[in-house]
Amino acid sequence: MSTLYSSFNAGIAGLNANSTRLAAISDNIANTGTLGYKRVVASFQSMVMGGSHYGPYIAGGVRASTIRLIDERGAITASANATDLAVSGRGFLPVTAQSALNRSGNLPLMLTTTGSFRPNADGLLENPAGLILLGWPADPDGSIPAFPRDTIGGLEPIRINSNQFASDPTTRINVRVNLPATGTRADSDGRSHDVALEYYSPLGTTDTLTMTFAPTVPATGQSNEWTATVTDPSTGTVIGEYTITFDDQPPNGGRILSVTTGGAGGAYDPLTGEFTVTTDSGQDIALNIGMLGDEDSITQMADSFIPVSTDRDGSPVQSLVGVQVDATGYVKAYYDSGLIRTIAQIPLVDVPNPNGLMALDNQAYRVAPESGAMFLWNAGDGPTGEINGFSREESATDVAAELTNMIQTQRAYSSNAKVIQTVDEMLQETANLKR
Repeated sequence: MSTLYSSFNAGIAGLNANSTRLAAISDNIANTGTLGYKRVVASFQSMVMGGSHYGPYIAGGVRASTIRLIDERGAITASANATDLAVSGRGFLPVTAQSALNRSGNLPLMLTTTGSFRPNADGLLENPAGLILLGWPADPDGSIPAFPRDTIGGLEPIRINSNQFASDPTTRINVRVNLPATGTRADSDGRSHDVALEYYSPLGTTDTLTMTFAPTVPATGQSNEWTATVTDPSTGTVIGEYTITFDDQPPNGGRILSVTTGGAGGAYDPLTGEFTVTTDSGQDIALNIGMLGDEDSITQMADSFIPVSTDRDGSPVQSLVGVQVDATGYVKAYYDSGLIRTIAQIPLVDVPNPNGLMALDNQAYRVAPESGAMFLWNAGDGPTGEINGFSREESATDVAAELTNMIQTQRAYSSNAKVIQTVDEMLQETANLKR
C-alpha cells in the first residue's frame, strides 16, 4: 500500500511542478511586448526516498524551482528619442525610485538594462515606471571628478533643464595682419596701427582688446621691427608687449623671424605661434600670430597696412536644444550655437552573478547576497558593454519556444493526472477486496 500512496503523492507533486512551469510560461508570454523583460524558466529536481535495492520502490516525486535569466538580453531596436537607452552587453543602468528622492542619505540603488527616459516636471530623466536615471555630475569645465566605484555615494539624479543657458568664453584669437615694410625705414613717419580684437567673456558679453603695432624707426636703413602691445580698454592696462622682427632675406622675406616678450603677457611659443594674455577680469586668451617663418602668420610686406582677419572661438549666451548619451555613458548637452558640453556620466553597474539579483516590478533589480557585490564601471570598460542612445531592449521572450514548452507542459500535466486517476482506481479495487 505504501507504494500506491507514494505513487499518488508523486502524481500530485508532478501536477504542482508542471503548474509552476506553466505559470512561468504564461508570465513569459504575457510579457512578450514588455521592454527589457527577462524570461523565467522552471527546472525540475527529482526527490529520492531512502531505502534499499530490495523490497517495494517508494516514489519520491519531483519539485520545481524557477530562475529569472537576467543575463539574457533581448534584441536592441532603434527609437526616435535620444534618451531611450539600452545596454549592449553586460552591465546595468543605475536608477532609483522617484518616491525616494526626498529621503536623506544615499538614494536606494535599483538596476535596469533599458529605459525610455524623458525629463519630468523637475527636469529629471524618468521612465514611465517612475524610475529616475542616476549618474555622476560633471564639473563646470565638463570633466568628471573621481568618484568611488564600490559605493553609490557619488550618484545623483541626472537633471535636464530645457531653459538652461550657457556661455562659451573665448580662449583663442587668430590675428592675421600685414604690416607695411616701409613703416620701419629711416624715412618713415612712425605711424602705429591698431587692431580691435573682440572676444566673449564668461558672462556671454562681447568685450574688446586693442592690439597696437608700433614700428621701430632707425636713424638709418630699415629695422624690420615692430612692438606689439595688447591693451585692455576697460582699464587701459597693458596686458601684453612683444617685439616682433621680420626676415628680409629670401625665401622667408616678410615673415616672422623672432618674437621677444617685453615684460607683460605670457611667453611666445614658436611651436604654436601663440602667446597668452590675461584680461583685467582674469580671462586667459591665447593670441595666435603665426609660427616663425610660416606663410600663414603676421607679415611685413609692401607699403600698406592690411588687417586680414581676426578669428575667435567661443560664442555668446546660448540655449539648450537637446541632450544625447554617447556609447561611454557621457551625457552631452547641445546648444543652439553648436557648443557641446558634458553634464554627467552614466556608469554601468556590474555584479558577479546577475541571475542572483532580486527582481522587482517594472524590469528593475536590486543587489542581493546571491548576486555578489556591485561595482561601477565606465561603459565599454572592463566586462561591461556600451550604452546605446536612441535604442530600447526588447523582451527576451521567444514566443515560439514558449508555446512549444506549453504543449509539453500540458502533456506532462495530463500524464500526472492520469497517474492519480490510475492510483485512485487501484485503491478502489483494493477496497473492494473486503466485499
